[in-house]
Amino acid sequence: MAAPRQSTQATLGRWRPLVTFLPIGVAVVSGIHYYLWMRLVRDVGFPTSIDHALTVMLVLAAASVPTGVVASRLVSPRWSVWWLAPVYVWIGTAFYLLLAAGIIDLLRLVLELVTFEQPEIERIGPEAGAFLIATCGVGAATLAVLEARTLRVEHVEVPLSKLPRALDGFRIAQISDVHVGPIVGRKFLERVVSKVNDLDADVVVITGDLVDGSVEDLAHDVAPLASLASTFGTFFVTGNHEYHAGAPEWCAHLPTLGVRVLRNEHVVLDRDGHGLDLAGIDDYEATHFDIGHGANLARATAGRDARRPLILLAHQPKAIHEAVRYEVDLQLSGHTHGGQLWPLRWLLRLSDPFVAGLGRLGDTRVYVSRGTGHSGPPMRLGAPAEITHIVLRAT
Repeated sequence: MAAPRQSTQATLGRWRPLVTFLPIGVAVVSGIHYYLWMRLVRDVGFPTSIDHALTVMLVLAAASVPTGVVASRLVSPRWSVWWLAPVYVWIGTAFYLLLAAGIIDLLRLVLELVTFEQPEIERIGPEAGAFLIATCGVGAATLAVLEARTLRVEHVEVPLSKLPRALDGFRIAQISDVHVGPIVGRKFLERVVSKVNDLDADVVVITGDLVDGSVEDLAHDVAPLASLASTFGTFFVTGNHEYHAGAPEWCAHLPTLGVRVLRNEHVVLDRDGHGLDLAGIDDYEATHFDIGHGANLARATAGRDARRPLILLAHQPKAIHEAVRYEVDLQLSGHTHGGQLWPLRWLLRLSDPFVAGLGRLGDTRVYVSRGTGHSGPPMRLGAPAEITHIVLRAT
């Protein structure tokens, strides 16, 4: 049976952020590349022929970013990967070149202000400075590409006061932010499924941002999800990226793979008369789309027995504030990617209450996955991808 085509509303939703932010993105990309040109080309004083060649290369690299991203929306991921992958790698590399240049320039300025004279770092010359920037930037980018290819299993024990002794040792396998699409494909997901099945979990949960594309384009790539095995099955909640990829279509398609979609509802996972409640809410970004979706924790918890422990699947960590009010025992989230590229993790702390790992607010515990795949550049630094193996403990 052919996968349903995206609705007009979903298609418009997929393009709206790009159209809105494209002018800003072009301005930022242009500014970054102009700064890199100044530090790596102009200041060095290369011979004219080399200067012109490097200038043309940076101009083409800058132009490739908006052009490549826009073009990727027009064709299937199986074709766009051929240009989108190198474009994304360049974005990550440019980020670390910019970071290296910025740190060196800032250090030079601070030293000059402190010593009131030309600092030693200035005396090494523009050629050596450019070499240092290039070495640090490319080196960091290379490490990030290598780290993105690793996939570790994080083992976490979480004590829950309401957990019955009969459920002590209950195992949850969490994957999040896989971002199956132009860069992350079927082979990677097969690898993820194999690792998850090795954990012999009681339940598998997917906390959003599973896909970066439509059902029509990615049905083949996500098919391995049908092989996930656990005692109680696999459960999914939407992330913000699903709403740019056709969330209603994905919510209809995933059950055909044996994945239960929790949309502001809960289920009871019962073992020999002892149970816990597993609830899931729509992602908060659903409110920007006129498709009848939206987070509603009140509805998700309505009618449950408050004596049972409550585990909440919510893509964004900020749901913790509402989770506390509804006496959620454990919230499982993703969204942040743990920052993905160092030092972005520290910037995320300005907007997200928790960025990675196990935390607590009031009586509610929260675990934020660093993500199983990656978004944008196929790179990670200081935030390795993870499959989370959570073991619940009765206290």
